[in-house]
Amino acid sequence: MVIQRKFIIIGTDDNRTPFFPPEVLEHIRHGKVFSGGVRHKEIVGNLLPDDAEWISITVPLDNVFSQYEKVFSSNGYGQTDAVPRQIIVFASGDPLFFGFANTVKRKLPDAEIKLYPSFNSLQTLAHRLVMPYDDMRTVSLTGRPWNEFDRALIERAPKIGILTDREHTPATIAARMLEYGYDRYTMYVGEHLGNPEKERIRHMTLQEATQGGFEHPNNLLLCATSFPEARPFGIPDEQFAHLDGRTRMITKAPIRLLTLQALELNRRRVFWDVGFCTGSVSIEARLQFPHLTVVSFEVRAEGEELMNINSRRFGTPGITAITGDFLQTVTDTLPRPDAVFIGGHGGHLPEMLMKIKEALQPDGCIVFNSVSADSKKVFMEGAGAAGLILHPSARIALNDYNPIEIMKATLS
Repeated sequence: MVIQRKFIIIGTDDNRTPFFPPEVLEHIRHGKVFSGGVRHKEIVGNLLPDDAEWISITVPLDNVFSQYEKVFSSNGYGQTDAVPRQIIVFASGDPLFFGFANTVKRKLPDAEIKLYPSFNSLQTLAHRLVMPYDDMRTVSLTGRPWNEFDRALIERAPKIGILTDREHTPATIAARMLEYGYDRYTMYVGEHLGNPEKERIRHMTLQEATQGGFEHPNNLLLCATSFPEARPFGIPDEQFAHLDGRTRMITKAPIRLLTLQALELNRRRVFWDVGFCTGSVSIEARLQFPHLTVVSFEVRAEGEELMNINSRRFGTPGITAITGDFLQTVTDTLPRPDAVFIGGHGGHLPEMLMKIKEALQPDGCIVFNSVSADSKKVFMEGAGAAGLILHPSARIALNDYNPIEIMKATLS
């Protein structure tokens, strides 16, 4: 007999006396196996049959799905060809909104799902505030890194709805925003939404939020108090903090923008900046292409402080800066790049090219700005030795500086 898998997924809020339509109550009355988080069991426990089996949803989720498979493959749950075994899952809000139904679809794409959603928590918060939310940018930080939130800030989203967790709290979110200069927002926090006894909604400044204590579960809305300044396009060189005050130790703005164009960062996902110095190329890339994952390398220890200063000065959170000898740096655990810029090589360009080639994604590219005939020759020879294919270069002369040749190599 072919194993059939069926999930009935029911969305709930934090109300301890939930209202369910008759169809849902009928499923609950006749259910045998139920699943959900600890909070969900607290909410619906008195509605379950006396002989109900409960599978708690906890991390790692692989263990949870192993328990589901035991239910679907065992003989004690009444499956027939006409009546598949089913598990009734309680989830928060709309299970398709960063929710558990998405996890089921990803892990068991052939499973049958019957869905009974309720309002998601950000909708509920907007309803309480009587705030239109058709223009809201939604971000989940529940068990997720900062990436999408950072992107929303860099893109100057005027209204951001955020699902939080115990690490990404309203206080830590507000602190991150202030650290990177995104202070033109006000915050609305909803706690225990749907729970008549505990629900609380607060409006506060970001400074107030950094000092606040918040009960879980909570979520929040950020609203811009004024139109933020547009992202700069080509940051003036003099606005950067420089290495020991040496203003010439930077990829100049026009060259910087042409370099980003050669890297084709609009269609890339992971960008490595090798030899970042002031961080100008990494920061410009992050500003213009906030979808990118940016990993930056610099041999000089001073680079860490420069990146800290400049990334905060220009509002570019999320750059991973690594100091030390690139050739000695373990890169296996880093995201593989599909675009690499070599801004400094310390006389080890051929070795760098060989190492980068091993990490580069198949459709990736490497760009190097040559400042002399010697460095051009070394790049060409190093690329050849690494089995890379050279592309036509662009030669740029800027004011009284030496001409720069923007060179590019790919795997194929």
